[in-house]
Amino acid sequence: MAIRQVDLSGNPYVGVRCAASDDLCIVPCEASRTDERALEEALGVQVLRMTVGGTNICGTMVALNSRGAVVGDIVSEAELEALRQCREVLVLEGRLNCAGNLVLTNDSHAVVHPRFSKELAERIGATLGVEVMHGDIAGMGVVGSAGCATNRGVLVHPKATKEELGAMRAFFKVPVDIGTLNYGSPMIGACCIANSKGAVAGTPSTGIELGRLEDALGLGD
Repeated sequence: MAIRQVDLSGNPYVGVRCAASDDLCIVPCEASRTDERALEEALGVQVLRMTVGGTNICGTMVALNSRGAVVGDIVSEAELEALRQCREVLVLEGRLNCAGNLVLTNDSHAVVHPRFSKELAERIGATLGVEVMHGDIAGMGVVGSAGCATNRGVLVHPKATKEELGAMRAFFKVPVDIGTLNYGSPMIGACCIANSKGAVAGTPSTGIELGRLEDALGLGD
C-alpha cells in the first residue's frame, strides 16, 4: 500500500480532477504520463483518460465505485459511451449534478446530498450497488468534497459534528476520522483520491496530514 503526492498540471486538488475505485482511476486528458503512472502505481488500478463536458474536473463531476458511476449531465455522448464501456452509469440532471461533490461512496455504502429525492437516492444506490443514506458533513451537503471513503475507512472535514461522525460510523461500518490535507484544507475529497490499496494527495499535504489519511483509511496495515 502506498500514499503518493501528486499535483496534476501543477494543481494539488487531485480529487477535483480525478475519481478512483479499487480497479479504475478516471484522470483528465491533460494529466502527464508521469502523473498517470504515479496514480497507477499508488492505487494499483487501470487508468481511463477522459473529460466530462469537455472539462478536466472529472472528480467533481463523477462519483465512482467498483460497480458503477454517477455523472453530471454536462457529459457528452462520446464521454458517456467511454464510461459505459467499464461501468453502469447514472446521469444526474438538474442543478444538483456535480456528482463527485454530492456523493460519498465506497463499494457498499453511499452518503448523498440531503436535497436528493428518495427516488434519486434509490437510483444512485441501484447504479452503485450500495445502501444509501442522506447526510451532511460539517453541515454541508457536498459530502463528496468534504470526505473520502474506501472499503477500509473514511476521512472527513475536521468540523464534522459528533452526530455526523456517529451516523457515518454506524452506516459505513468502517473507521471514520477527521483531518485536513494540502496544508490545512478541510475539503478532504477535493484534495485526494483513494482506494483500498493506496491514496494520492496534493504535494502541499504535510507529513502529519498524510499520517492521518493513512491511519483513517487503514493503509498502514
